[in-house]
Amino acid sequence: MINKNATIIRKRIKIGFFLFGFIVLLLCLRIAYIQFVKGDEYKSLAINQQKKNDLIKAQRGKILDRNGLELAVNIQTYSVWITPRDIKEDDKKEKEKKIKKSASSIAEILGQDKNEMIENATTSKSTSIKLAKNVTREKAEKIWDLELPGVLLREEVQRNYPMGSMMSKTLGGVNDDNVGVLGIEAKYDDFLRGVNGKWVKNTDVKGNALASGTEEYFQPVDGSDVVLTIDRTIQMHVEDTLKKSVEKYNARSASCIVTNPKTGEILAIATYPSFDGNDKRKLVGIEKSEFNKLSVEEQGKYYNELWRNPIMSDVYEPGSTMKLLTVASSIEEGVAKKEDTFYCKGYHEIAGYQVKCSVYPKSHGTQTLYQGVANSCNPVFMELGRRIGKDKFYSYLDLFGLTGTTGVDFPGESRPIIIPKEKASQLDVEIMAFGQTSAVTPIQMITAVSAFGNDGKTTKPHLVKKINNSDGTTVDFETEYVRQSVSKKTADEVCAIMENNVEQAYRKNVFIDGYRIGGKTGTAQIAKKDGAGYESGRHIISFLGMAPMNNPEIAILYMVDVSGYLDSPAIAGKPASELIKKIMDYHDIKPNKSAVKKEDSESTKDMVSVPSVVGMKFSEAEKKLKDAGFNVKVTPEQKNKEEFTVKDQYPSSGSKAKKNSVVYIYRQ
Repeated sequence: MINKNATIIRKRIKIGFFLFGFIVLLLCLRIAYIQFVKGDEYKSLAINQQKKNDLIKAQRGKILDRNGLELAVNIQTYSVWITPRDIKEDDKKEKEKKIKKSASSIAEILGQDKNEMIENATTSKSTSIKLAKNVTREKAEKIWDLELPGVLLREEVQRNYPMGSMMSKTLGGVNDDNVGVLGIEAKYDDFLRGVNGKWVKNTDVKGNALASGTEEYFQPVDGSDVVLTIDRTIQMHVEDTLKKSVEKYNARSASCIVTNPKTGEILAIATYPSFDGNDKRKLVGIEKSEFNKLSVEEQGKYYNELWRNPIMSDVYEPGSTMKLLTVASSIEEGVAKKEDTFYCKGYHEIAGYQVKCSVYPKSHGTQTLYQGVANSCNPVFMELGRRIGKDKFYSYLDLFGLTGTTGVDFPGESRPIIIPKEKASQLDVEIMAFGQTSAVTPIQMITAVSAFGNDGKTTKPHLVKKINNSDGTTVDFETEYVRQSVSKKTADEVCAIMENNVEQAYRKNVFIDGYRIGGKTGTAQIAKKDGAGYESGRHIISFLGMAPMNNPEIAILYMVDVSGYLDSPAIAGKPASELIKKIMDYHDIKPNKSAVKKEDSESTKDMVSVPSVVGMKFSEAEKKLKDAGFNVKVTPEQKNKEEFTVKDQYPSSGSKAKKNSVVYIYRQ
């Protein structure tokens, strides 16, 4: 029995030794595998565990105006954090009490809502909670001196806009990581952001540098400075004028863009009201209680509307400013001449529709081409649309850039809304000819009209003049010509028409002594968002002009979104002309003596008042005009001097004209 047990024990011992030996063998093989096969890999891992990478952030480039003045810069700020787990307090209620006290103290120093900050500090499930950002050094020191439990301060670089809300819809903004998300900041983010560097060193488990360790330093490459075509002085004049317009007319908004028609450079661009570039989420035009009632989707739409740049991203019916393009097309095609006459009976009939003129039930009667533009007579432009024809009309829409985008260096430029050519009726064409049913962006409209101030050539609008790289090199943005939209001859003729508009139709509000200004006003209805008709009583009043008309250096589009007012020369033309004068004075463009109001000039003695002859017999009218010192010309010409009743006259009665000049009288 004893021998049998001993045998069993010996077997078990042998099996145990065998298993132990097998395990040892496996361990040895594993060690050999790790040592020789995977040795380099694990060695690399060990070294990497001893390495610490410190990110060295590159400085974001500045945004400057054309004269080097700062529009966007970087400043040192602090963020305030609270870490509840660092508050040494076992009692849950006492711990929450300390958190609330810390949050309340911070809110008091920063002048923020205590309840909101307390709620943020106590309801968040994060281990570290950001209570505030963009805190100045002065306020950060006050918070630090309180030695609040669990509260930390971290240094940060904040994007700062020295002019606040000025040009904010164009400059845009960055996110918390200093990455551009709106406007120029987004468009040129790759240039502005730069390349971060890093400092690599060997450290122990506590992060202390090892004496025998190595270090590598990778220098950050700071972002490039972006120099805009904007002139900050002109921008300030524009912003101030827009604010006054909104306040004077209780308007929803006002917008303006000023460009150089020869280069496409945008000298100023603004919309009022706008948002504060240093606090993008600050509410404008809505109370906080109302905002909080909105759904998340509605809040998103609100901010999208607040941040978007309407000059680039919103379409509108151009109204009568479109008539400049129509008259240019008709002159270029040879279907209209300066001496042509048109008759307005207060409306225009086509395809069974009666399209009324703005003076209906009155009429403009017989008019020259220049008069038709000055009177902004819809029937005249419907006739021009008929003469041009659908195919040619659409080809000119292409030439003026109204069927696509301008390619301006700004994100989110919208495409125009134009009835497809194959779906457009002749009625559609004739209505488009005076500025309705089609919708374009303001940047497209000013770009199209600017061609007349540049010998008929269209240039690509742009906001960036050059980029100054951190290595000292510079990238210049040259003028980019897009196409020859119309001939120089046609462009000069349209410029003359624009100047005549100011002298004849807008003399009271737009004409300024010594400055040759040209332009056209527009009154456009605003379509409802659902597309079902127009908003009642609400209009966009605009003025599109250039100066000086003998050699245009400034193009301007001034727009006011207003209800209840329709005096476009006063609402948009007057502030636009005042801006033009300020800009020309700033550019040291001297007044032109030939542009002095006739009644105030030295030649007043040669000017006489034109008598009224409308409704008179031709023989009586001719005698009356000749007695007043004028020559007489009948239009259309008559071969036989038969008697007729005068239907209209030009210049109109009461206006001033030189002695021995011609007065046109119309017989039909």
